[in-house]
Amino acid sequence: MTAAPKISFVSLGCPKALVDSERIITRLRAEGYDLSRTHQGADLVLVNTCGFLDSAKAESLAAIGDALKDNGRVIVTGCMGAEPEQIRAVHPSVLAISGPQQYESVLAAVHEAVPPQHKPFLDLVPPQGIKLTPRHYAYLKISEGCNNRCTFCIIPKLRGDLVSRPLGEVMVEAEKLVAAGVKEIMVISQDTSAYGVDVKYAESRWRDRNWRTKFLDLAQALGELGVWVRMQYVYPYPHVDEVIPLMAAGKILPYIDIPFQHAHPDVLRRMKRPAHQEKTAERIRRWRDMCPDLTIRSTFITGFPGETEEEFQFLLDWLDEVGLDRVGCFKYEPVAGATSNDLPDHVAPEVMDRRWHRFMKKQAEISAKRLKRKVGTRQQVMVDELGTTVVKARSKGDAPEIDGAVYIHTKRKLQLGEFVTVKIDRATEYDLHASL
Repeated sequence: MTAAPKISFVSLGCPKALVDSERIITRLRAEGYDLSRTHQGADLVLVNTCGFLDSAKAESLAAIGDALKDNGRVIVTGCMGAEPEQIRAVHPSVLAISGPQQYESVLAAVHEAVPPQHKPFLDLVPPQGIKLTPRHYAYLKISEGCNNRCTFCIIPKLRGDLVSRPLGEVMVEAEKLVAAGVKEIMVISQDTSAYGVDVKYAESRWRDRNWRTKFLDLAQALGELGVWVRMQYVYPYPHVDEVIPLMAAGKILPYIDIPFQHAHPDVLRRMKRPAHQEKTAERIRRWRDMCPDLTIRSTFITGFPGETEEEFQFLLDWLDEVGLDRVGCFKYEPVAGATSNDLPDHVAPEVMDRRWHRFMKKQAEISAKRLKRKVGTRQQVMVDELGTTVVKARSKGDAPEIDGAVYIHTKRKLQLGEFVTVKIDRATEYDLHASL
């Protein structure tokens, strides 16, 4: 019996792309392919690219180049694959290129380059599929595409309009994850709070009852599984208010990720984002009244075309007013195909850089103040990484890889994914230090 063909896999980009990678890998394993940890010795390299920003495209092209150098047989998929001419111009020798979510095209290209050894047997893979995250947490993608037309974004061009998965189908996948030992589910999509709009909130069956394909119903259903449920990529629609009581009741984590992008109404209008920042500030106050432990995470763009010093200072003042817990900031990049490129008065790079540093300094001060409030409290945390005397963990307010961490100083032997209650001893700008 000959050895199974080996595939080396590179997954770039956001968690949504990671879920695409997991689906492809699951199909390949079901068909008898093995995975290789290195490009050398593999029969083929598959690169799942990111094409959102020019810097991400450069990273994708570099990864393809490395794979060609180390192996020579490369198939490309993912967001950058929606513009194959850009890839061919740099790497004309790749075997095949497909866009995001084109799973059948990817598999067909793999089959042509490296035929499967035998017919698939579904029991070759676990029921939850192959995951690229640690065993104790996983991403759950509830939809594809996006109906928004933000001027700085080309995701709808790459991934199309919103296509929501039926709630029953999503919950069956979630149950399989929990049965496999997953203790934290992170709900992701391009626009999580728009879930079900495209299907007019059609009902589907789960656990002997009908559920609407809707953000609130999804949160209620996931809250029945008894694991941490973290809502990410939530667009600030008014109906998000309905989910906050579930967080206050402990059904899902008191954590919400809303990419506000800016605060000044004129900038938001140029971005084609909701422009009622005064209403947003009031809603945040109401949310915290309902759920005092709520952690709010967001991302912002500085240096957007036309941004004046007055508009930027407005953003800094707004940050002081609302006091968001976790915040990231990106310098504006003119992505090819984005309509914001045609706006007048682009901000000079040196001005953009100074504003970015001012923004990060301001947010570091806010973050330090908010984390200091937790000193002396006891918090439930989940263990992520083990060490001899320091264990890295996360609280309910920390998403993996993007937020801070809780560093537990202990010699006690803990397990990955274990829940422990710790005493917060001190805080830094972004992290907490604790003891058992």
